[in-house]
Amino acid sequence: MTKETAGLHSGENDMTSRERMLYDFRVYLTRRQLAASTIRSYLYGAGQFLELYHSVSSDNLSLYKCYLLEHYRPQTVNLRIRSINCFLEFLHLTDLHMTMIHIQQKSFLENVISQADYEYLKRCLLRDGNRLYYFIIRIMATTGLRISELVRLRVEDVRRGYMDVYSKGNKSRRVYIPLRTRSECLTWLSQENRRKGFVFLNCFGEPLTPSGIRYQMHRFETLYGLDASVLHPHAFRHLFAKKFIETCGDLSMLSDILGHENIETTRIYLHRSPTEQKKLVNQIVKW
Repeated sequence: MTKETAGLHSGENDMTSRERMLYDFRVYLTRRQLAASTIRSYLYGAGQFLELYHSVSSDNLSLYKCYLLEHYRPQTVNLRIRSINCFLEFLHLTDLHMTMIHIQQKSFLENVISQADYEYLKRCLLRDGNRLYYFIIRIMATTGLRISELVRLRVEDVRRGYMDVYSKGNKSRRVYIPLRTRSECLTWLSQENRRKGFVFLNCFGEPLTPSGIRYQMHRFETLYGLDASVLHPHAFRHLFAKKFIETCGDLSMLSDILGHENIETTRIYLHRSPTEQKKLVNQIVKW
């Protein structure tokens, strides 16, 4: 394999060579102890590149970047670029590198569910006897848990009043369940005769998945006439953060609760959206 070009054999063995290279790349990623989701993403990016271009070269990397920009959103483009740069490291092609594209970060949050819509949704779910999803949105909105963390919540955590969440690099944080939410949830679990195990189960008694919860959220859009842009799991985490910072004002504590690595990520909750700014100006400016 040359420094400038890494090619696959031509002819009948093309597919075999590609598969062998991806297999070796998988072994390389596994030895680096990357998360399973990261490994899948990096393998997809490398596989896509090798399917489009049968050799790794500066020209083909430039063509691939153009292809990505034409077909994907900026966040996905950068995800694919990261996978290719890792692939280049695996191939020891140190002279080759793809530069990430700049993504303009907004200084405010959009698509946060309002307190009024949150209360309306809770009432609808209780009215329809859907206490499962009532507690799903209630716990997300009162703890700030991510959907991937929520599905791992156990009855034992609710009884204890907190959940220890573990993330990459063996980092952990403690997320507390407010007393009122905890009390209501324990009453429901007691009525369901649930004393241990995962809190949120499907009709087969298996833990709900993030994708399953997202699908149900889409159903609620039509069922209850809510705006699709604000009815997604992360919207309730945003609602928690905005209400917390408005009530408490402790940005550092909020950053710890949300599990942000950088407090600058949390700072976005201090800024008002254009809609909020317009409403506030209309309320304040009377001269």
